[in-house]
Amino acid sequence: MTVNIVGFWDGWVQIPSITSGGSFGPLSLYIKPYLTQVREQGYAVGSLYEQVHVLKMCDRWMKRTGREVRDLDEAAMRDCLRRVARRGYGKNAAASTLRRLLGMLRRMGAVPPLKTEFPGQMEQLIGRYERFLLDERNLVPDSIAHFRLFARRFLTERFSDGPLKLSTLRAPDVTAFIQRHAHDHGPCYARDLVRATRSFLRYLYYKGLVDTDLSLAVPKVARWHLSTLPKHLPVVQVRQVLRHCDRKTVLGRRDYAVLLLLARLGLRAGEVVKLRLEDTDWENARITICGKGGKWSQLPLPPDVAKAIAHYLRYDRPRCASRRLFIRDYAPFDGFHSASAIASLVKRALKRAGVVSARKGAHLLRHSLATDMLRRGASLDEIGEVLRHRSSDTTAIYAKVDLKSLRALALPWPGGVR
Repeated sequence: MTVNIVGFWDGWVQIPSITSGGSFGPLSLYIKPYLTQVREQGYAVGSLYEQVHVLKMCDRWMKRTGREVRDLDEAAMRDCLRRVARRGYGKNAAASTLRRLLGMLRRMGAVPPLKTEFPGQMEQLIGRYERFLLDERNLVPDSIAHFRLFARRFLTERFSDGPLKLSTLRAPDVTAFIQRHAHDHGPCYARDLVRATRSFLRYLYYKGLVDTDLSLAVPKVARWHLSTLPKHLPVVQVRQVLRHCDRKTVLGRRDYAVLLLLARLGLRAGEVVKLRLEDTDWENARITICGKGGKWSQLPLPPDVAKAIAHYLRYDRPRCASRRLFIRDYAPFDGFHSASAIASLVKRALKRAGVVSARKGAHLLRHSLATDMLRRGASLDEIGEVLRHRSSDTTAIYAKVDLKSLRALALPWPGGVR
């Protein structure tokens, strides 16, 4: 059997064609659009060969079973994967290739749109709750996703896969749910758990789905105001983290630009994820930030931060359709999916620099910036303005790390020892 070689993309790379020995299958017309798509998404040459191999097997399977392109759906792809694409060369790329192919065919109108089953009781209820949070409470999408997560978890644990008999909900069900999960993480998680559960139970009562306001049964979780110290790094360690970025590599230079934004401007991880190409005003040295609650702010762009971003954009940023400022380093090339990716980036940077810290997320550098500003003589109002706090109480926690000023306020210890 001979494999025809067809050169796609102006000779950029030679890819085996879908046809063998002059035999055309149902997929033959869709291979070039598919390869154009995955090339734009940044897949490596070796991955492209694997994907074409999977498509060839799928094409032969379709011809052998008498299927046409219009017959493809999730069930057909699962059958194809089970029959021909789970062993041998290309097995690692099989599932993702077939899923990507089906998505492209749907966008082209070559196969019918996805058939969505009528949602069950739980999905209907969660959908109405989401609409309520959006239309009546005007919450941002991130908050809605957070509340939806806890609501679904509560219903799943209480009713499993059975019918939703909301009338059977009782106060012990609520308290037991909080007790099971309140200690999974830290105090902030417990606070979010309580708030989200209370919101969902109030919704059920508001809509008349339960006879009792069970939100009153949600126990309070102890989290005293200003009871903790902000975790931070000394200036020397922040510099150490930045210095250990391998700026001889593309990935190191991208991470260096991200870390500078966190360390110099105190951005939150989610704010870095949302940055777009048009948010940087190079002429006026400013950058526009989409903060919490969808609030937009403009911050000055320090020269070292601007230089790092400009170098990344000019030499290192992958060419792709995404308008996100920072692109992940593996295909398909797109922006970071969530703030957790930035937190992982900071964690790796701390490990690489040999810096040990109780806290390892992106907020560590934000706290470090505020603490350094305080020690240099900045007022709490100035710190709150840089960090874009909506309430002065949020900034007040940094007063607790100014030991020099606090020492002057300390009262003498009984017995004469201070």
